[in-house]
Amino acid sequence: MRALLDTSVLIALLDANHLQHPLCTRWLATQQDGWASCPITLNGCIRILSQPQYPNRLPMQTVAKGLQEAMAHPMHRFWPDEINPLAADALDWQRLMRPAEITDAYLLALAVHHQACLVTLDQGISLAWAHGASAANLRVLV
Repeated sequence: MRALLDTSVLIALLDANHLQHPLCTRWLATQQDGWASCPITLNGCIRILSQPQYPNRLPMQTVAKGLQEAMAHPMHRFWPDEINPLAADALDWQRLMRPAEITDAYLLALAVHHQACLVTLDQGISLAWAHGASAANLRVLV
């Protein structure tokens, strides 16, 4: 099953000094079905890694170049943000409790839409947030 890498995983993969870099690198080496990115995860990665407060800050251009190189790999697929979060078959708005959960819920719904799994370092994501999500659609690296 292809894996949609969330922003936290992309950051850990690009930042060799990140605490979870070894974990994410080992996991990616075993991922035989390929990986995916989308505008939300790419923009989030660039935004966070280039913030002055980020411990291993990189210029935006450097992060963008690193992502472009990674995306050139044949195992990568780019997915546009093509689902409507307000559609009846996307997010379960009754189960979302905080605004901070919306992006994670959307990424999970995007993975479900592509019959894939969302791969994250975030242990707080609920399958209940996206209609049709099952355990196969979420992989938390710990």
